[in-house]
Amino acid sequence: MADLFLVTGATGKTGAYAVRQLRDRDAPVRALVHRADARSAELAAAGAEVMVADLLDPAAVSAATRDVTAAYFTYPIIPGLLEATTIFAQAAAEARVAAVVNMSQISARREAGSHAARQHWLAERVLDWSPVAVTHLRPTFFAEWLISFYQPDGTLRLPFGDGRHAPIAAEDQARVITAILREPAPHAGRVYRLFGHEELNHHEIAAEMSAALGREVRYVPVSLDEFGEQLRDRGFGEHIIQHLRAVAVDYRNGVFAGTNDVVRTIGGTEPMSVREFVTRNKQYYDDRSTTAVW
Repeated sequence: MADLFLVTGATGKTGAYAVRQLRDRDAPVRALVHRADARSAELAAAGAEVMVADLLDPAAVSAATRDVTAAYFTYPIIPGLLEATTIFAQAAAEARVAAVVNMSQISARREAGSHAARQHWLAERVLDWSPVAVTHLRPTFFAEWLISFYQPDGTLRLPFGDGRHAPIAAEDQARVITAILREPAPHAGRVYRLFGHEELNHHEIAAEMSAALGREVRYVPVSLDEFGEQLRDRGFGEHIIQHLRAVAVDYRNGVFAGTNDVVRTIGGTEPMSVREFVTRNKQYYDDRSTTAVW
């Protein structure tokens, strides 16, 4: 029988790219989604088997993992991560899934100030205890943040001070995910930090965005309190607000900084630069889109 790959969060940023990249190679894919909508219809049109299920439903997750060779597991920054991970780990073990690629985050650690980041660290441990071979991915901030937090007045109002990171596009992360799913053995037990093309501060990021868009983009540093109110005004819940405030402090302290060659050596391509990412997604800026990445 051909390998069957399970992609959870299949209508999310990394999940949708992973499904499409696997289908581009004619690989059988089961796309797990929380609800049927236009996005899931696109995955079905690409040849994926779409399954609607809640990751907090043990019976549904057991059905989703049946006959699966390798799986990508991701969960949004909402309450329930540890329960969902435990359910998924148990179902994967019972189904004898050979390998799991787990989406964690670069701030995941025992002493994290963010509740969500600390829960990601614990979720990694749950998967490590399972009999399934697991690879953890810890990306820095997604390049998609530069869409989500772009203001109509051409500003990025963020509490990151002079901290630096190398924004990484979801599409590049998906290349790493699909490469590991297709050949998991060399990566079993590994933890990979994922970075984009170049480490920049937000003034430098704004300059690259300006060059791509042909108009001025400015980074405006704000306080943590102002950032929290901005998030509340946009309808974010308190769980993610606490997380984003805490990781902003991490960011200032260098937790999100760094570069490496993981995308190139495992994913097979150089990660796209900020200028390339913004150029590819220019329509979102032209439409003043505020599409969220969670």
